[in-house]
Amino acid sequence: MLCSRGYANPEAAWRYIEPRLSDLYDPFLLAGMEDAVARLRRAVEAKEHILLYGDYDVDGTSAVVILNKAIEIAGGRSSFHVPHRVRDGYGMRSEVVEEAGASGVSLIVSVDTGIRANQVVRHASALGIDVIVTDHHLPEDELPAALAVLNPNRRDCAYPSKNLCGAGVALKLADALFRRVGFDDTRRERLIDSLLKLVAIATVADVVPLTGENRVIVKRGLEGLDKVRNAGLRALLDVSGFSEGQSPNAGQIAFRVAPRINAAGRMATASDVIEMFLTDDPARARDLASKLHELNQDRQQTEAEIARAIFEQCVEQPVTDRHAALVFAGEGWHRGVVGIVASRVVERFHRPAFVLGIEGGIAHGSGRSIAVFHLLEALEAMPDLFTKFGGHRQAAGVTLRADRLDEFRERFQTYAGRTLTPADFERELEIDAEIGMNEITDRAVADILRLGPFGYGNASPVFAIRQVEAAEPPDVRNEKHVFLRLRGRGRTLRIKAWNFAERAAEFTPGSVVDVAVQFEEDAYSAARGYAPWRAVLRDARPAAAAVGQA
Repeated sequence: MLCSRGYANPEAAWRYIEPRLSDLYDPFLLAGMEDAVARLRRAVEAKEHILLYGDYDVDGTSAVVILNKAIEIAGGRSSFHVPHRVRDGYGMRSEVVEEAGASGVSLIVSVDTGIRANQVVRHASALGIDVIVTDHHLPEDELPAALAVLNPNRRDCAYPSKNLCGAGVALKLADALFRRVGFDDTRRERLIDSLLKLVAIATVADVVPLTGENRVIVKRGLEGLDKVRNAGLRALLDVSGFSEGQSPNAGQIAFRVAPRINAAGRMATASDVIEMFLTDDPARARDLASKLHELNQDRQQTEAEIARAIFEQCVEQPVTDRHAALVFAGEGWHRGVVGIVASRVVERFHRPAFVLGIEGGIAHGSGRSIAVFHLLEALEAMPDLFTKFGGHRQAAGVTLRADRLDEFRERFQTYAGRTLTPADFERELEIDAEIGMNEITDRAVADILRLGPFGYGNASPVFAIRQVEAAEPPDVRNEKHVFLRLRGRGRTLRIKAWNFAERAAEFTPGSVVDVAVQFEEDAYSAARGYAPWRAVLRDARPAAAAVGQA
């Protein structure tokens, strides 16, 4: 597995498995860092009022907390502003800058936003406010006229890791600040290791590749979650089902922790998240974490209602190969959840999709894509349609007049039709290797799991097991999931099949199948004295089928 992922050299393979803090890159490799940290240090030493201008998602709120903590530790003071998703929309706004200037702010540091806020940055400069932009989204040809712009995706930036999330860029500025204020290496590394916990959560939530420097961040950050001193993070882990001493893996962060953080920005105000992470009061932290938990339940219900409406529409008007891209819109659809619904649409139909909510004649929405289709480039081919748009390859947001939705749908489909073919709409499940039933041991699975954390860019390996027999009737749970017992070479393996209830008949006793499986940690099983892992079914076919794509 290591060789297939490009780590044939033993030293490189070992550093991949056990990354060290020293494997993080020097923050001063980022273009603009010297100017940024010099100005930030002056503001800290002079006790200037610094405003952190963030975003309302996990990445943006985490980045605000990271820089707020760093500035406080260095001896400075800062406040923060995050927009309200529904009321303000995405991005920096001039009226917020004006209010900041009136309150005495002399330096604004944007986090996870600002790379396309050219007009707002100019307005701030006219008011005598310096701006440092820290962002990771793709810039336009012209960078904002800020005092400094930190973004690894600047064309003139030679920083080796182009895939940092916004919180990752904020961490680099924090690291540079610690170095310039004179912290010794021992203290600086201890602080960075502490901040990595939140950066790891943001990195997973923002779905950036878990390779290179991001792998170091996520692996070390998640490992540190078994011991958490921050009252807010501790409360959040508690309501997410993780007790002291447990470290959630990347998948659990993505599906259990991050949605609760995002729920605030989607359904209410993201300021609650930042307050939760910054408070020293455990009781207040628990109250805020409980609020996020409840908001997440509301989010799930709202999301399900919109998804149901879309999929019922698709029953009446089936999606075919001529629909190279999809656009769905509805009056009153909550714009806080349309991005999640777009992900579900892409998962179902495997083609780029936008989902938009209409309010007051304006449509706001989010899009998601498949690997071979660059969403932002598609939008840049039709900029006249939008009053606002932005994003990157796999995710983007748009605002446009509702009376132009049909035109957007037609032009988006036409653009995608020139780029994609029917073959792109077919899901492929790549098999990393074959494995025999006799090879599946606790030690082998433990070694496989050391290749994690798994996620975008570092997928959990998929193994093919051939010629296995269904040993007993499938056990269907909640009319959705199935537990199977498959037998081969004298061994029986219990496999969980998520959302396989409709295919349960394929596993009648005596059926011989080829299966594709992955292995996951299973703390529940370990706590009961069984193996600390489980096998999860990805797909199956009759064993007599021709060898080819699984």
